[in-house]
Amino acid sequence: MPRQVVLLSGPVASGKTTLAEALEVKYAFHRFKTRQLIESIREVKSERRALQRAGEALDRRTKGEWIAEALAKEVQSLPDECRVVVDSVRIKPQIDAVRRAFGAHVIHIHLTASEEELRRRYEGRERSIEELDSYAEVRADKTERLVGRLAVAADIVVDTERSTNEGVLVRVASRLGFYGRSVDRLVDVLVGGQYGSEGKGHVASYLAPEYDLLVRAGGPNAGHTVYEEPQPYPHHQLPSGTRFSEAKLVIAPGAVLSVDKLLKEIAECEVGTDRLVIDPRAMIIDPDDVAFEKKHLEGSIGSTAQGVGSASSRKILRSAASPAVQLAKDIAQLKPFVGETLEVLERAFADGKRVFVEGTQGTGLSLHHGFYPYVTSRETSVSGCLAEAGVAPTRVRRTIIAVRSYPIRVESPKGATSGPMERELTWATISDRSRIPLEELEQTEKTTTTKKKRRVAEFDWLLLRKSVSLNGPTDIALTFVDYLDIDNRKARRFEQLTRDTVQFIEEVERVAGAPVSLITTRFDYRSIIDRRAW
Repeated sequence: MPRQVVLLSGPVASGKTTLAEALEVKYAFHRFKTRQLIESIREVKSERRALQRAGEALDRRTKGEWIAEALAKEVQSLPDECRVVVDSVRIKPQIDAVRRAFGAHVIHIHLTASEEELRRRYEGRERSIEELDSYAEVRADKTERLVGRLAVAADIVVDTERSTNEGVLVRVASRLGFYGRSVDRLVDVLVGGQYGSEGKGHVASYLAPEYDLLVRAGGPNAGHTVYEEPQPYPHHQLPSGTRFSEAKLVIAPGAVLSVDKLLKEIAECEVGTDRLVIDPRAMIIDPDDVAFEKKHLEGSIGSTAQGVGSASSRKILRSAASPAVQLAKDIAQLKPFVGETLEVLERAFADGKRVFVEGTQGTGLSLHHGFYPYVTSRETSVSGCLAEAGVAPTRVRRTIIAVRSYPIRVESPKGATSGPMERELTWATISDRSRIPLEELEQTEKTTTTKKKRRVAEFDWLLLRKSVSLNGPTDIALTFVDYLDIDNRKARRFEQLTRDTVQFIEEVERVAGAPVSLITTRFDYRSIIDRRAW
């Protein structure tokens, strides 16, 4: 049984075929033309007058039942829960028969326009069949003359003269339920609470199988490493759950893209065009952007010099930018993946799909709220990620902040600094406290993107509180608890963590005003203690 059967009615040139084609393309409707149904029942010339007469003859013989009967046969070969649009019905008995056959699944949409506008359209339209010489001849047909009366029986009436084709589609799609309710909270967001490298990729890959859509914000200056055998895999552009789920992937309009790195990642992850959607407005990094950052930022603030900031500034400059702005829609290699991500999200919300938005870097690196100029080139809080993704705040269900037991920053450039940190430590101190071999820490603690060493400091309670204020978390993901004590690597349940670790977690919860729902004990498959109540 079809999920929806949409019946279109209205005078010739009112826009029925345009609407039916749009429903077919954008929402995967199976389109049935009554002309084709007539031709499947009896031999008839493909000409307006002949088709009108053949349809009237079928109506007299079957009392309008023929469309319902033909449609019932056609849909038998279609999958269950499909959507069908019929272009078009012309008398009320046809509509009544279809409603009897398909019940509550039927929605009747009537299109209309002024007589003058209909005549203008008819005279200028492309001819798919042999048409009559004038619109007056079309309207001379009795059935066509009375078709406007079907507006009384319709579920929705749209004056197509007062809307663009896209506007008509929006109005109809809303009646068909494609936008969902704005209060449906189907989105969970993960952001970093410190200076990045909080282990977001590990957490995101763990959560990914629970979602239908994975959305990635940010750019290739952030790397999220996920655990895989025999070698961990770093994601720079695709969502971290790409290899752990079959969810649809979305790269948001606020993302900044390195074309070569993205294509390499797409190939390595074997992602097809049916799975990944890249918004046409995503910004493209130019080689000049990378050169600029290497010259002016890498040696002064420890920038990763991937060109993200320079590219973002050019996007803001718009037509004044040099070199000229290129977006995803302008890149030939990306065109098979390019699509309107807002439409993808709206369709997902209408269908009750779960969405996961993965932020990059950390709140302490926020362009607006971090220790300027030792910040990144974007807003890294939940609000910034939602804006980049095109998701309204009212859609959010859970907000997760990832914080690590000891925050890090990238190493400082020679003669400069990558930014302030409260109570900086050495890795030797972490080794002494945790009993993790120093060699292991030094090997592990290198940035995913540039492989630079990391600085480390005591847990910053003030930074946690600031991050909480900016993000309003419902949950905390606490990572690297093995750095508190190597014995935590053996823990599979909360009560198996060391006593000092449990006390630390309790204090994090008090300061954050939110539960520590996810705890990573090491970088491995079964390494996350899941305390969620959702």
